[in-house]
Amino acid sequence: MEASARHFQLITAVGSEADAGRLATLLVEQRLAACVQVVGPVTSTYWWEGRVQTEAEWLCLVKTTAAALEPAMEAIRAEHSYDEPEITATPIVAGSPGYLGWIDQEVRPAHG
Repeated sequence: MEASARHFQLITAVGSEADAGRLATLLVEQRLAACVQVVGPVTSTYWWEGRVQTEAEWLCLVKTTAAALEPAMEAIRAEHSYDEPEITATPIVAGSPGYLGWIDQEVRPAHG
């Protein structure tokens, strides 16, 4: 296994499968992610607006690079329907060299 701080998994949750599909396609087409896995529905229970709420959501697991991390987070924020969406980033500290190399190959954030 190769150690890496060059790769990240972003997580966000959205309110519908259609929203998850649109977000996944956007991130991959813009080359901000090599892959977005959609998992769901999951049940989320959380505090919001002073009370406990429970909703069905779909998780988007976004595989990206350190260079594309901020642009990917910005794209998620811009497209997300929630007032305050979950957007968390976890470093991938180890992985198969072939898979991590594939992420490097497929993610090409725009510089500007």
